[in-house]
Amino acid sequence: MGFAPNAGAADAQSKQWYLDEMQVHQMWKVSTGKGVKVAVIDSGVNPNTPSLKGQVLVDEVPKAVSYHSTVDYVGHGTTMAELIAGTGSDGGLQGLAPGAKIVPYRVSFTGMKASAAEKKKTPKPWQAIRAAADTDAKIISMSFGGFVSPPEEEAIKYAASKGKLMVAAVGNAGTGKGTGNIDYPAGYPYVVGIAAVNSSFAVTKFSSYGNYVDLVAPGDGFPGWCDTTFRSYCDKAGTSPATAIAAASAALIWSAHPNWTVNQVTRSLIDTASRTWAENDPSKYAGYGFVRPREVLENAKYDAGAANVDPLAKENGGNLLAKSASSSSATSNPSASATSEARQKTSTGGTSAAGSSAESSNNSNTLWIALGGAAAVLVIGGAGVAVMRARRAR
Repeated sequence: MGFAPNAGAADAQSKQWYLDEMQVHQMWKVSTGKGVKVAVIDSGVNPNTPSLKGQVLVDEVPKAVSYHSTVDYVGHGTTMAELIAGTGSDGGLQGLAPGAKIVPYRVSFTGMKASAAEKKKTPKPWQAIRAAADTDAKIISMSFGGFVSPPEEEAIKYAASKGKLMVAAVGNAGTGKGTGNIDYPAGYPYVVGIAAVNSSFAVTKFSSYGNYVDLVAPGDGFPGWCDTTFRSYCDKAGTSPATAIAAASAALIWSAHPNWTVNQVTRSLIDTASRTWAENDPSKYAGYGFVRPREVLENAKYDAGAANVDPLAKENGGNLLAKSASSSSATSNPSASATSEARQKTSTGGTSAAGSSAESSNNSNTLWIALGGAAAVLVIGGAGVAVMRARRAR
């Protein structure tokens, strides 16, 4: 179904069901994401849509020819940018963090219909990740997958050492049409993997699942650009939009607490996520639960914990910032020795299989999401399937 973006805000924004559920107007009294830059590595971004005018910092993309072209020949990246920081002008998508700014990076994307010259200007994902790591963007949002290479893994580590919060889509190979395999870069250490829920707060059948799912966010039943004419929106779904919303959630928190480190922002997302299981026993379908930035923003006394300790150190194989600090003083974040020990990396339902994982005693397949005065049940697909403890393995 298509509907024009200038036909009135009710057309597109009324379909963004999660905005009211997440109580955006209440959150915006505390934070809109102002002062936070989000690097969107995707199919490019059109900065001239009504919702993105003034929101996209194209001039801050490195001027090297391999990075400078950010034209979106697919429409996907523009949708992600609007979901993060769109202003909602002229009936466009309303971003969860409209005070944030977008720095766009284009990588090769399925359906990209560009000239050979334009394609030459398109960097590899690892190049875009490294370029973004060298900027003052705090968050790197990656709603793509299928790229596995040593240079990409090293780029991820490099960005993590620079204190960047990286979020990525776990993929759309769930029980509805696949084997559940988690995609990369979501499967790499130091990347927060995001799965999707629908308007009933059920983990979608299309969401990939396994040890790399960290959080879930809305990802079904709301609009995105139909095509590159940018004339109308169509109904969309995927772990891609869920990733954008998770990135925007982090932007809201980081804006309210600009002196926090990536460790503290990540910890706040994990600690306040809605779940019925123990925090140290994450679900392979919903990870630590549903993102709830409001829980951080409304609590002026919220304690985000140690600035220099990675809350996912065990999954990530250690505290990278601490390791970087011990070998070099160049890291931008304060660091200390890691408190969580590294462990053998294993895989359950990921893109490679090695090692083993212990079954959790937590077989719950529901999650109560308190979004204000009401609560909704999040149903996790695959009732009776054991939740796995070992997570970040590959």
